[in-house]
Amino acid sequence: MSQLSEQELVRREKLTKLRALGINPYPADLYPVNHTSKQVKDKFETGKQVIIAGRLMMIKVQGKASFAQLQDAEGKIQVYFNRDEICPGDDKEKYNEVFKKLIDFGDFVGIEGELFTTQVGEKTVKVKDFTLLSKALKPLPLPKEKDGVVYDAFTDPEQRYRQRYADLVVNPQVKDVFVKRTKLFNAMRQFFNDSGYFEVETPVLQPIPGGAAARPFITHHNALDIPLYMRIANELYLKRLIVGGFDGVYEFSKNFRNEGMDRTHNPEFTAMEIYVAYKDYNWMMDFCERLLEHCAIAVNGTTKVTFGEHEIDFKAPYARVTMADSIKHFTGFDITGKTEDAIRQAAKDLGVEVDDTMGKGKLIDEIFGEKCEGNYIQPTYITDYPKEMSPLCKEHRENPDLTERFELMVCGKEIANAYSELNDPIDQRERFEHQLKLAAKGDDEATEFIDHDFLRALEYGMPPTSGMGIGMDRLIMFLTNNQSIQEVLFFPQMRPEKKAPAISEEGKALLDLLKKAERILLNDLKSQSGLSNKKWDKTIKELTKNSLAKVEKTDEGLFVETS
Repeated sequence: MSQLSEQELVRREKLTKLRALGINPYPADLYPVNHTSKQVKDKFETGKQVIIAGRLMMIKVQGKASFAQLQDAEGKIQVYFNRDEICPGDDKEKYNEVFKKLIDFGDFVGIEGELFTTQVGEKTVKVKDFTLLSKALKPLPLPKEKDGVVYDAFTDPEQRYRQRYADLVVNPQVKDVFVKRTKLFNAMRQFFNDSGYFEVETPVLQPIPGGAAARPFITHHNALDIPLYMRIANELYLKRLIVGGFDGVYEFSKNFRNEGMDRTHNPEFTAMEIYVAYKDYNWMMDFCERLLEHCAIAVNGTTKVTFGEHEIDFKAPYARVTMADSIKHFTGFDITGKTEDAIRQAAKDLGVEVDDTMGKGKLIDEIFGEKCEGNYIQPTYITDYPKEMSPLCKEHRENPDLTERFELMVCGKEIANAYSELNDPIDQRERFEHQLKLAAKGDDEATEFIDHDFLRALEYGMPPTSGMGIGMDRLIMFLTNNQSIQEVLFFPQMRPEKKAPAISEEGKALLDLLKKAERILLNDLKSQSGLSNKKWDKTIKELTKNSLAKVEKTDEGLFVETS
């Protein structure tokens, strides 16, 4: 266990004292809550008896009477502790000892009380009795306020994501994002169910990673002695169900891709995929825009949302632009009928970084990504992708070089991808084999596997089908105005937490001085520290060795700053 702070030691001493008084700081019995803070406020009646529970926040002890805030899942309510109300007899221990000396902010308490309104008009619960339900041994990172200015707010993203539990307690607005996330899932599920489609579950552990081009996580099944892959997509399993006779299936799928992390990518993410028999990608475009209009209203009460500096409107219908027209519009180059070499040269001429491992589809994708994608702010369908970019998509009915595919772009990012699904097993086999050749050539986004069982399923016959995938994390980012995927995941993947190095008392004191100054001349810091030459040398080396401070040589002298 890491070294305890002074406050943590004090709270453990209080724990011992509570137990000595016969009070269990972690009781097992049910506490009969009958109101939430919101219900108290919404149905307020002076004199009404209520039982509430939650965390005590911002305790102000004022002799015989004290005020505090109680925070529960629905908000905050003021509570009033009066010594003679809580202890009507001669024994005042429960107020004087337990409440005033042994209860801390952050503790969970149950309160039986009566409603009243203070002189300044605040709805308040007068405490008749209270029960300690859970003692907090670590103080919450609550912000401090002085003269209207907030200090020490819990805003560091890394700390917030690592300690989401503390983040949710002290930053209530964070919870709103996750409430909206659940509203989005519920709204989408309702829309699909009302349309008559069937929610299913498919395997997370797969013998072959298919349905997308991505690097998988690999594990091993001991009993079968075979490698298994965490799914990168669920597409091929959902199509098997269409073969099996379902007219429409969907799944909210946890997918895993063993790739980089940034503001829009997490190795574990949620996608929704839906497949509907006897439909095509034109029908799916109409369906998608009706779906997203419905979801935006369900989450925010309006089709309009703010994302960064843009106002986006999810009201249907959305603009539709072919990929060839988009590239021609933004670059002047027409990809139609061009060879791979011609497209590679055009990419170079446009300043797009390419290499010899890239096939025709990848080259077109790079040009579009660099020169076109970022220009689409309002929801826009990019349609009719080259065949090389879409190995699972049906050939375009009017142009054999293209496929019947669309991606929905919002603020320069793709949030939906849909096809008229390829259901010709011979064509599908050839496309898979072409992907193997690209992989052998060095394309790390081409699939290295052929799913022979999926091909067998197609040989039994799959009806004409349209399928669509939506990145749920990215969609909720747009609906809540969050630029980072980590803000919409309860527990995003993080680098391993570095253990704080053990620092001497002199090192801690020197670091405190340095934090206040941020950047200071070496000799000034030495003077302020009051350390002897020997102690100074040892202490400054301790801080630099542990990467807590760094010394920089400039024309003005040697400066020290925190690392």
